[in-house]
Amino acid sequence: MGISRTARSTAFLFFLLGGLQSCAQNSNRSWIQLYNGEDLTNWIPKFTGYEVGVNHLDTFRVQDGLFTVSYDNWNDFDGEFGHMFYDQSFSHYLLRVEYRFIDDQVTNGPGWAYRNNGIMIHGQDPRSMTIDQEFPASIEVQLLGGNGSDPRATANVCTPGTNYVHNGDFITQHCVDSSSSTYHGDQWVNLEVEVRGDDLIRHTVNGELVFEYTETQLDERDPDATRLLSNGSPLKVDRGFISVQAESHPTQFRKIELLPLAN
Repeated sequence: MGISRTARSTAFLFFLLGGLQSCAQNSNRSWIQLYNGEDLTNWIPKFTGYEVGVNHLDTFRVQDGLFTVSYDNWNDFDGEFGHMFYDQSFSHYLLRVEYRFIDDQVTNGPGWAYRNNGIMIHGQDPRSMTIDQEFPASIEVQLLGGNGSDPRATANVCTPGTNYVHNGDFITQHCVDSSSSTYHGDQWVNLEVEVRGDDLIRHTVNGELVFEYTETQLDERDPDATRLLSNGSPLKVDRGFISVQAESHPTQFRKIELLPLAN
């Protein structure tokens, strides 16, 4: 039996009103400046081998008004991976970041970490990390800079302690490249990450959609994820902390802002 014209009109009206209501809810929300342009208030550092709250060698700092990952005080790198966490968890939001790579990689930094940083989303609470844990269980929006000649995508997805679904496939591979262009040199790159719990995550670079995926969850094979699960964390990952990495290459951010979205 077909649907009457009146029923179709009524359904469309409800759809339209629902969309308008969602837009109105989001328009009433305001951007949160996670980086306030002056200092690192509300940010919590965690480095491998150090207690939460220790900003090892003043790596995370504000320099010339920019949120900076600096290795000026380092002689060499020995696996002290760092993360700087915003001190609030989020679930549904739009995250905007402007970043660039600068200077040279610190001595003994891993080859894969050349012009490599990351924005971690849906991350575990930094206070739940072990002393020697290298990376929080999270979804990494991997930031990569070009080497001057070879193609090297950015806004890729890496998965310390997590898995997800992409194009209908359950992904257990640690890192998967996006479809982005390569950005050589010290140019600024604009990144947007749309996060809707575990329903949908989209990465956009300089206005181009480059990756989208769903069903983010802890990896039951991973020891850090297993520890979280044994302590009562759900398998599904639909919210968490946002952090900036320090993986041995200097990086700067001039914008890190977040717009909460309606659930």
